[in-house]
Amino acid sequence: MPQAVVHVLFALIALDLVRDYIIKDKKKVPLHYVFIGGIAGLLPDIDIPLFWVISNFLGFDVPMFHRTFTHTVFFAILFLIPSLLFYSTNKKISMLFAIISFGVGFHVFLDFLLSGTIAPLYPFSSIQVGLNIFGRTGLQYFAEGIEAVVLLAWLWHEEMRHRISDFI
Repeated sequence: MPQAVVHVLFALIALDLVRDYIIKDKKKVPLHYVFIGGIAGLLPDIDIPLFWVISNFLGFDVPMFHRTFTHTVFFAILFLIPSLLFYSTNKKISMLFAIISFGVGFHVFLDFLLSGTIAPLYPFSSIQVGLNIFGRTGLQYFAEGIEAVVLLAWLWHEEMRHRISDFI
């Protein structure tokens, strides 16, 4: 499973690149929305602390349910629905929910692509899919350091595009 930093970092970088090269209007997607999208990249793993609370504090004996409800297309759509509902009345709230949905969807995509499997249509189907690139190629240990390479590449991009060293 990608580490938490990978989920935050990759969602944040993807949103920043979309903001810079596709949307190109920083007023539509303020920088703090990109930050929120990065945090939303962690949201599908909320099932881990939830399981811990249910098992340890509430005393229920339940099987681990990681990568079930929160690792589906339905969980991402759950945040896309308010985006569509607010689209005609409040563009800022609509964009915020769309960005949260993007972060959630990006997390699920990373789990599908990099590690193990997901059941994208759970609870309607328990079929699990996943490319598991790091598990199949023996790159599990390489995966733990890839976030450093990606972070450095993104910082280089930010320096070239936005001259971030001027703010240091």
